[in-house]
Amino acid sequence: MVTLSKIYTRTGDSGETALGNGERRPKHDLRIAAYGTVDEINATVGIARLHAPPAMDLHLALIQNDLFDLGADLCRPETESETEETEADTGAGAGTSPLRIAQRQVDRLEAEMDDMNADLTVLRSFILPGGAPLAAYLHLARTVTRRAERLTVELAAREPVNPVAIRYLNRLSDWCFVAARVANDQGRDDVLWVPGANR
Repeated sequence: MVTLSKIYTRTGDSGETALGNGERRPKHDLRIAAYGTVDEINATVGIARLHAPPAMDLHLALIQNDLFDLGADLCRPETESETEETEADTGAGAGTSPLRIAQRQVDRLEAEMDDMNADLTVLRSFILPGGAPLAAYLHLARTVTRRAERLTVELAAREPVNPVAIRYLNRLSDWCFVAARVANDQGRDDVLWVPGANR
């Protein structure tokens, strides 16, 4: 359990911060950028929740909790030996192992997307981010998620990263896209791109 008795510590005043394993890195480090961007997704989802009906709000609450799991995963570097174990793990945070995002969290996003997509109008054009306020914020969350995914993929090219973390980010961006269409009256109020309309 996390106990926060004092918010400021002054330990970051030199431009460094501590990872989950105690290692200190500069605040511009790629790993810090990756999990910092995950935090940005979470803040954006929090704004989206202000506009969400109860059923959607429930899903978004689960995603916010997942994003804290994902941040905890990314802030604690994986060891080479741990990578294979994480791939096989079906739980999250079992025993004394570091908390890692798990495949079942990815599977839940896929199942929710399948359910949402079943009632959507057929998409015959790219859509512009917008429409209802909830849809607009979900599109914002989608784009921040794509940035987090790019940073995490870049990080994985340099040091070990839980591969499920990358999968989760990939699915989450898709989830946000589908959920934005749901928020736009099942896609009927999507704002369609008209190629070359203003030339």
